[in-house]
Amino acid sequence: MLKESIGKRSEKVKNTIERGAVRKFAEAIGDPSPLFLDEQAGKESKYGRNIAPATFSVTFDAGSIPDLKLPSQGLIHGEQIYHYNRPLFVGEDIYCWMEVKDYYEKSGNFGDMGFLVITKYGEDAEGALLFTEERIVIINEAARKGMPV
Repeated sequence: MLKESIGKRSEKVKNTIERGAVRKFAEAIGDPSPLFLDEQAGKESKYGRNIAPATFSVTFDAGSIPDLKLPSQGLIHGEQIYHYNRPLFVGEDIYCWMEVKDYYEKSGNFGDMGFLVITKYGEDAEGALLFTEERIVIINEAARKGMPV
């Protein structure tokens, strides 16, 4: 069904890690670490500045993958895996894109389901890879039946 999407990518999108957004995110996840919120603590840390929480990359815009049409209902969040090469710094620009890595189907107690694996990438202004975020999106049977083949 979505096998033809494997390998398709979005264009890179510039994201700036803003201090206010980091503060709101840290408050939302209940993590008031001074490394995220206190400028002096950031300066005195081994990083020399404030960092963003590990899952902050979920807020980044990574564009859209051409011709990948998913239903607005019937999608289930299956899994999310993060890999970081270093922390993300408050104030820096991150360039993000995503790619369809795989699609497979399985039958189970709830009918036939599709599993779409999408990886989001983030790199710095010099092109060094900072993180990957792999998501598995499960498409339930009812949603799959309504999708164009």
